[in-house]
Amino acid sequence: MAIPRETVEQILQTARIEEVVGEFVTLKKRGSNLWGNCPFHNEKTPSFSVNPARNIFKCFGCGKAGDSAKFLMEHEHFSYPEALRYLAKKYNIKIEEKELTAEEIMQQSLREKMFNINEFADKFFIDKLWNTEEGKTIGLQYFRERGYLNPIIEKFHLGYSPAEWDAFTKHAKQNGYTDELLEQIGLSIKGNKGLYDRYHGRVMFPIHNLTGRVIGFGGRILQNDPEKKLAKYQNSPESEIYDKKQTLYGIYFAKNAIAKNDECILVEGYFDVLRMHQIGIENVVASSGTSLTMEQIRLVKRYTKNITMLYDGDSAGVHAALRGTDMILGEGMNVRIVVLPPEHDPDTFGKEFSVEYVTNYLKDNAKDFIRFKTELLLKDAENDPIKRGQVVRDIVETISVIPDSIFRITYVKECSRLLDMPEQTLTNELNKILRAKFKKSLGVEGEAVPETENTTTTQPKQEETLEEQLPAGYYQERELVKLLLMYGRETIVDERIDEEGKRLLEQVSVAQFIIDDLKNDGFLFTNAVNRKIFDLFDQALDEGRIPDDQFFVSHEDEAIAQLAADLLSSPYKLDQWEKHGIFVKREEDVLRATVLSTIYRYKDLIIEKRRKAVEEELKNANDSDDQLILLKRKKDLDDIRKQINKELGIVIAK
Repeated sequence: MAIPRETVEQILQTARIEEVVGEFVTLKKRGSNLWGNCPFHNEKTPSFSVNPARNIFKCFGCGKAGDSAKFLMEHEHFSYPEALRYLAKKYNIKIEEKELTAEEIMQQSLREKMFNINEFADKFFIDKLWNTEEGKTIGLQYFRERGYLNPIIEKFHLGYSPAEWDAFTKHAKQNGYTDELLEQIGLSIKGNKGLYDRYHGRVMFPIHNLTGRVIGFGGRILQNDPEKKLAKYQNSPESEIYDKKQTLYGIYFAKNAIAKNDECILVEGYFDVLRMHQIGIENVVASSGTSLTMEQIRLVKRYTKNITMLYDGDSAGVHAALRGTDMILGEGMNVRIVVLPPEHDPDTFGKEFSVEYVTNYLKDNAKDFIRFKTELLLKDAENDPIKRGQVVRDIVETISVIPDSIFRITYVKECSRLLDMPEQTLTNELNKILRAKFKKSLGVEGEAVPETENTTTTQPKQEETLEEQLPAGYYQERELVKLLLMYGRETIVDERIDEEGKRLLEQVSVAQFIIDDLKNDGFLFTNAVNRKIFDLFDQALDEGRIPDDQFFVSHEDEAIAQLAADLLSSPYKLDQWEKHGIFVKREEDVLRATVLSTIYRYKDLIIEKRRKAVEEELKNANDSDDQLILLKRKKDLDDIRKQINKELGIVIAK
């Protein structure tokens, strides 16, 4: 169902880009903009900018740009209506919508269908937990026996799937969901007698993405029958909306606390997360039993560079702490390890002790990862010289993945002390590993790649070809579009001479000035997207209005929206120079001169192109009459160029 245009405008005008993006990216103010690491590509130096004044984002690394809706479409892979509904919900804007019919469900995209059926299932499991006798006596009682209180059960949407084999499947089909969709999303499984519930007889843990939408489920069995050999946990299969390696359980509920505390505590399972939240430690997420992935690490990195890994005290838990940590260090993040007493996991530890005790334990027992790994491996090696040699190599390998050279040097010094080995020996081994990695990155095993005639001349040729392909006035045309977008509503003085030769001064908008000037002289943009923006301004002026920049940034035409966001964003900003006694003229301070000079330069380039075309025709013209016409045309163009350059000189001189 379509959202009314006036509601769309209300949503986009109400949504604050810094608040929307801030839900997913840690932003720091620098000048008038906010900056952070781009969530769309891997980077170590922030090039992702949010401009609150213009309500847009722009990455100067990968080029992605747009408004709040565009950010959600790129980041969460929402459709445009999904992004608008998310923003409407966030800002309490009511959208008049009715319950979906079976026919409307069929018309949705696969992603929309999957999100909707997961939400439908989430409500079903919650209802069965709280409002049925079976759910209350089995599911709810199970959570209560483990010490979980109602607020935490409600917060994480915990639920119960009835023991009946196809209770949910029947309910979903009665509400218009198809067998195919139920199988695709993994809520139902096809057996000899048809579809049945994947999670029957289990307590349910919905898995949320960063925006709080349910993308999958985990279900824990309650009655363990050794003969049936059923898995304790049953998890959603991967789908269009659920990718295990990009998901952390609890991230939606933890992200604000992670950013606030500048630390993420990583645990293993659902109950570990629930327990920590219940005692008031909320910056906690779980890898849900899977090996830590690069995607999960980068997900955490959006909010903090500090990870504390909290593991069981048994041998398996201790050694599990070693897996994946090299990847974390390689991302330039800081890793600390906390190992619990042997009889505890995070769930039981949080249940037995107070939040103060747990907090102090984490603080007092957190070990820097390099120190932790060195001490653990040395303990395993004991007095075996061969094993000790392997430990040294292993530790140096780990240090080598750290991108910051200062941190590498610091760790070498620390390990030299722990290993009782000369610092220079470790440094030599480290340099050997780094050189090997560098050579590998070049694609060679021996010397560096030699320079050839090819490698030094190819790039300039490519650049020249690109320039040749650009039409005359390309950059000036682009600059005029930028002026329309940035200053279209501003006013400047229009000087003109009337029929009696009198000099008239009139205040006009920048948009009116540029559009009228170019149309009167027959100069129309050649680039298709630029021309569309020109025409939109022209049409709006005819209707007595001037569209603002938000109109173009949020335009339904993707090319227009992208160009507008690009042109309205700049990585450079002059801030607070005046207090240092440095006064720099800004574009808006000399707006009339900027507009005039840009128009004149654009016209000059177009006229020059036309003049060269006439010269080419002259070379091939044999008829004398044709030659006279072409010469006259060339003279007219030369006169126009002289006049333009005269005007341009006057503008610049002013």
